[in-house]
Order: sequence, then C-alpha cells, then structure tokens
Amino acid sequence: MNAPLRMTYREACRQAIRDALLADPRCFVMGEDVGKYGGCYAVTKGLLEEFGPERIVDTPLAENAFTGIGIGAALAGLRPIVEIMTCNFSLLALDQIMNNAATLPHMTGGQCAVPLVIRMATGGGRQLAAQHSHSLEGWYAHIPGLKVLAPGTVEDARFMLAAALADPNPVLIFEHIVLYNAEGELDPAVNAVDIEHARVRRAGGDLTLVTYGNGLPKCLAAAKALAKEGIAAEVIDLRVLRPLDMPTIVASVMRTRRVVIVDEGWKSGSLSAEIAARLAEDTLYELDAPVKRVCSREVPVPYAAHLEDAALPRVDDIVAAARSLLPARQGA
Repeated sequence: MNAPLRMTYREACRQAIRDALLADPRCFVMGEDVGKYGGCYAVTKGLLEEFGPERIVDTPLAENAFTGIGIGAALAGLRPIVEIMTCNFSLLALDQIMNNAATLPHMTGGQCAVPLVIRMATGGGRQLAAQHSHSLEGWYAHIPGLKVLAPGTVEDARFMLAAALADPNPVLIFEHIVLYNAEGELDPAVNAVDIEHARVRRAGGDLTLVTYGNGLPKCLAAAKALAKEGIAAEVIDLRVLRPLDMPTIVASVMRTRRVVIVDEGWKSGSLSAEIAARLAEDTLYELDAPVKRVCSREVPVPYAAHLEDAALPRVDDIVAAARSLLPARQGA
C-alpha cells in the first residue's frame, strides 16, 4: 500500500490545474498575473513555461472584460479556468457572472451551456486590508444558476477542480488565502471527490459545528479543546455552498440537538443566516438550545494584525459559543 502523500493546499491547487491542462486541450487559464508572475498566490507558478502563453493567459486589470471573455470561450466549447485575484475584485465582474454565466443556460432553455470555472481567493488573516480580505462567497451562493465550492482540505483543493470542469454550468471555487500554506495528506486511493455533499470531518454527539473553508481548521481545533472538557462536537464541512447539502446538516443536528454555525462572512444576511433559517424550518422542535452563529465583526476587515484577529472568527469564540449551548456542568 502506498504511503499518504503530504503537500500544501497551494500545491494541490497547482496540480489540479496542471492535470486539467494535460487532460483536455480545450482547457486554458486566464487572469491577472497567472503567467509570468506565477499567480498572486503562486498557484500557477511554472505553468506558463510548461504550457505556453496560449494556455496560460495574462490579462489586464479588467475583471469584467476577461470574465466575459471566459464566458464566451465556454459558450464556444472551450473549458476556461478564470482566476480572479481576490473575491473583492470579483464585484467588478458581477454583471458577467450573474447576468450572463448564471442566466444564459436558463434563458436559452438549456441550449447554451456555460462550462466555466472561476477561481478566486477569499477571506482574511494575512493583513491585506479591507479591499483584499473579505469573504463574499455567501453573496454568490444566493444566485441560482451557479455552483459555489469552498475547499477546506488539501484533498478537496486537489480534486474539486476536475469535477467542476466536468459540470456543464458555471462553477465558482473560493480558496481561502490562509489555507494556501496549510499542509495535509492525500490518500493515494482517492483520485476524485464529489461536489454535491458536505462531509462530517469529526464525529460527536453533544453539538454540531457547521463551517467551511478556513473555518474548518478552527472548528476542528475548537472540537479538540472541547473534547478535553468532555464535550463531543461533531464538525461538518459544508464544502458546497450552493446547493447546500441540508440533509447532512439536518441529520447531524437531529442527533446532537445543538448547533453552532461558523462563517467568516458578516452575520447580517450571511450564509450562516440562511442555514439557521432552514434549520428553524426543519428542526426547530428538535433543538434543545437556540442556533448560535460565530461570524466576522460587522466592520471592513482591518489591516492591523491585532484588529484583524479580533474581527475574524476565532477558536476561542467557537468554544465559548459551544459551551453556552450546554448545561453548565459540561462546560465548566
């Protein structure tokens, strides 16, 4: 049996892109600094030298324009991977993403497929200030016609892209900037993942922690801390933000009867709010405590390290929220 292979999240993303380029001559990458610079987060480093400028295409700082080109290429039968440097900048391409990519298959009665993948960095924690640090994936999860993915593990970073490229409709992949340096093991027996279901990353019976992206390592750390107090927290990694895998969430909450939702987006109008509302619809009378949410503070993400840390969800915040749902004797 082959030993597990250890690599960084960044390398997993790179290998996924390289495999896609090798597997399909219709596939190409385009975006800001993806070629000569090797990508803003070094994900595409070395690919220009291997595949050439026709398949690794540097673009101007014009998100609306090159995203539109990607949509046109997808309509013409190619398989573009569009990289937007940070999700903050994707707002400049929102018209293309929402009014064209998401709607054309519907408006043409399925005659037009848009097999487009858009990758973008998301989240805070690297002192990049407000214009580069927000988590806007919940906004895109509001839009019918899109599939929205948030790989929180090296395995998902390695294999979600292939599944996304096989989808006939547009797929957005949000890669958290803090995770690029994270390391993980790949099981040699795994060569594909689905992009339909959430995953239970840690089993437990006392409460459920629901999260995604960089919230996953934080929730796992919180679960480990809670275990020292005799509290068994189940950790669910959403993985797919649209469509939400509510059956997995509901099944867990029905068992544990308590839930904390951890979302790096702002609490107001967030993905956590949507999940909480659906749980109220489906499991209200099964809950032994109110739904708790741990989200970013309602401020633009600060630049100063101590303020940024205070603005984002922290492990201690998750632990405190979990304790508040349990009898005092268990959380003491």
